[in-house]
Amino acid sequence: MSIASRVAFTIIVAGLFVIAAFAAVTYDTLNTNLYLILIPLTGFLFFFAFAIGTHFAQPIQKLLREATPLEKGNGRSRLYVKTTDEIGDLAKTFNKIAEKFEEHRSKLQTLDINVKLRTQALEEIIGVLERKVKNRTVDWHNALEELEKAHALIDIKDHEIIDLQNQLAKLVKKSKKRK
Repeated sequence: MSIASRVAFTIIVAGLFVIAAFAAVTYDTLNTNLYLILIPLTGFLFFFAFAIGTHFAQPIQKLLREATPLEKGNGRSRLYVKTTDEIGDLAKTFNKIAEKFEEHRSKLQTLDINVKLRTQALEEIIGVLERKVKNRTVDWHNALEELEKAHALIDIKDHEIIDLQNQLAKLVKKSKKRK
């Protein structure tokens, strides 16, 4: 049941109670003229009740319509009500919530952009460092290969030196025998 119907129902029940109470009090003096007044009065009561119910429900319905975009993430939604009662206060509070929502959303977008920029910069730095590590690794592998070649060459030269020393020792022995 809508708010307008609830307000109208309350007014109608109260009005019918007043009419029934008035009829009970004036029961012994009732005449047709009173019925001629009560029938249009009852019709007016129904019309008045629904008009008042609709009048009270319109700002709330407007608030609900404006709250739907806010619920979906649109913080630009605002509510403008010309009343200064609780409904007006509720509209002002709604507008403050929407304003804060938009501010926080804007800050969040700014933070998101900053994070993306920092992430991009860090990714670039990581890329540069990875290339440096790769280049250094290649350099170390090349240096290691050169070192292994040098060790192999040193081993060959060591064997050649030992062979030459042995040959020299043999020559020295031969030359001492000839003397």
